[in-house]
This record gives sequence, C-alpha cells and structure tokens, in this order.
Amino acid sequence: MLFIFTVTTPVQALSWAYSFVVWNGNVYEVKEEKVLESEIGKEIGEVKTKPNDMTGDYYGNASNAYPKGTKYFEINNISTENAISVEVGDNEWQKAVYVHQAPFHWMDIFTKILPIFILIGIVIIILVRFKKRQNK
Repeated sequence: MLFIFTVTTPVQALSWAYSFVVWNGNVYEVKEEKVLESEIGKEIGEVKTKPNDMTGDYYGNASNAYPKGTKYFEINNISTENAISVEVGDNEWQKAVYVHQAPFHWMDIFTKILPIFILIGIVIIILVRFKKRQNK
C-alpha cells in the first residue's frame, strides 16, 4: 500500500490570475463589464491559440478562458489600444482592457515570416518555369 502512494505521479496545472485575450501583440484582461450591441464596432480578430497549461506560454491571438473562434470587436469611440470587446455569447460582449504587451514567442515570428517565404518560393518556381519555356 505504501508503494502505491509513493509512486504516483504529480499533477501540475497552471492557475491564471485573470481571464485574458491576446490580440495584435497586446494582452487584454476581460472584465465583467458588458458592452451593448450599439457600442460594437467591426470585427477585428478571433482566438486562434490556447496557452500551454503547464508552462503558460502562448503566441498569436490567444486566450486562457475562451475557446478558439471567439471573436474580438472594436468598441465604438474607444481606441483598440485601450480596450476591445470579446463575444462571450449570442449577442453578448464583455469589455477587455489593455494590460501589457504580449511576451515574445518564436512562433510569432514564424507565423509572420512563413507566408513571405512561401510567396518567394512561388515566385521563384514561376520564374524558373518561365525561363525554361523561353529556352525551348
């Protein structure tokens, strides 16, 4: 019996101080303050990634509280540098207030540079095929 209790593996889970969303490299704390539909501006993004439960690392448009696909919106007459709104239900939004810049993560660079490399690769392939056709 003693052997069973000494061999168990520890369980670790991260506890977050507050619910947040990350948009455009900025972390916003989601407050309990509701945003009226008349105050909602255009859609500006959505949750695309979740933080790692063990390390807390995250990148891109992430959230520790909302599922992937949760939409972000501008709030009329408030700069997105100060606050945005998060869709928390059908026709229900909550205010998210800017807290700080998101920490650096290598995937932030990777997701921005990869499309450029793909575009350059496509252009090179097209140029090589065009040159081959001219040489025939």
